[in-house]
Amino acid sequence: MNDPRTPPPLTGDERTVLNNWLEWHRATLAFKCAGLSDEQLRVRAAPPSTLSLLGLVRHLAHVERVWFRRVLNGEDIPRLWDKDRDNDADFNDVDTASVKEAFATWEEEIELARAISAAKPLDAVADRNGRDCSHRYILVHVIEEYARHNGHADLLRELIDGATGD
Repeated sequence: MNDPRTPPPLTGDERTVLNNWLEWHRATLAFKCAGLSDEQLRVRAAPPSTLSLLGLVRHLAHVERVWFRRVLNGEDIPRLWDKDRDNDADFNDVDTASVKEAFATWEEEIELARAISAAKPLDAVADRNGRDCSHRYILVHVIEEYARHNGHADLLRELIDGATGD
C-alpha cells in the first residue's frame, strides 16, 4: 500500500513542529484504516476489549472535539456518540454505527480543530474542569492520544490483514 503521509520536519519553530506531528498522527490513523471494508473496521482486538479501528476513529473525533472546541475554544457543545450515557460508547457501539458518519465527523472535527488552533497563540490558556490548561499542553496531549492509539491501530491492522508498518 502506498504511504501518502508526509514525515514531520526535523527542524522548525515550536508551532510548526507540533502541528506537523499532529498532522502525521492524524494521517497515520487514516492510513491504518485505508482500504478496509466496514466489517473489517469493526473487528475487535481481543475479547473482552471493544477496541476496533472504527472505535478509534470515533474516539479521536471525540478527542478533537473536546480538547479543541470545548476546552480551547470554550464551546458549550455535547459530547459525541452518546458518551453521556456510556463513556465508552465510541468503542462499544460500533456494530451498527455508520462508518461514513464516523469518518465524516472525524474529518469535520479535525478541520474545526485546525481553525481554532491556528487562531490561538500557543500560550493561550483555557479552562479544563476548573484548572488552567495551555494551548501548548492541548497540542501535546492530542499528539499523545493519537500516538498511543495509532499503536493500537497498527496491531488491529495487522490482525485484520497482516499489514504492518509505522
